Amino acid sequence: MLRRLVVALSTLSMLAAGLNGGASAQGLFGAPPKASSGDNAPADDTSPPPEGTPAPGTKSAEPPPPAPVLPGSPTAVVKPFYEHLGLELDPAQRKNFIDPAKTVLDKSDALRASGQGECLDPNMALDNADYDKLAVDKSLRTIEAVNGDEAKVVVAFVVEGHQHRLEWKLKKVGGAWKITDLLSVTGEWALSQYQCE
Repeated sequence: MLRRLVVALSTLSMLAAGLNGGASAQGLFGAPPKASSGDNAPADDTSPPPEGTPAPGTKSAEPPPPAPVLPGSPTAVVKPFYEHLGLELDPAQRKNFIDPAKTVLDKSDALRASGQGECLDPNMALDNADYDKLAVDKSLRTIEAVNGDEAKVVVAFVVEGHQHRLEWKLKKVGGAWKITDLLSVTGEWALSQYQCE
């Protein structure tokens, strides 16, 4: 009996030594917590978080409001297509387009006039997504890049939880920006690739 007690006590003392050492205890209680970048800092670090980091328990701020659109800019040419959806199919707007986009739109008009049907989706500016002007207006963001007499306006928005991104290509003609093509980054299509015949 005394022998069993000695063996039990020695086993307990080895276990206790292992727990204090830490290395053998890791196998018993799982892997150690992952080290973070702040592990080298003292535990009672009271330094403020980096600027722009939201306080714990608070929601991050809304994105900043979009910058104002400059009159005559490429974005100013694209913006009306999101204020009045389907505007790209209006023949009165053909003045805002040049080839190759203009030719496709003109052929689409001719096909519609012949009574043979539609070639283009009326929601091309929405990446052929369901019409939800409120959702588009709330999430719409534009980025403009100008390189000499060529420009791109990237438009991003969310409809029904799906992100959409389109790229409008423009060229300066006679001092005014004209749309040359419309591409969907998410849908992988381009207006210039349509054959409306």
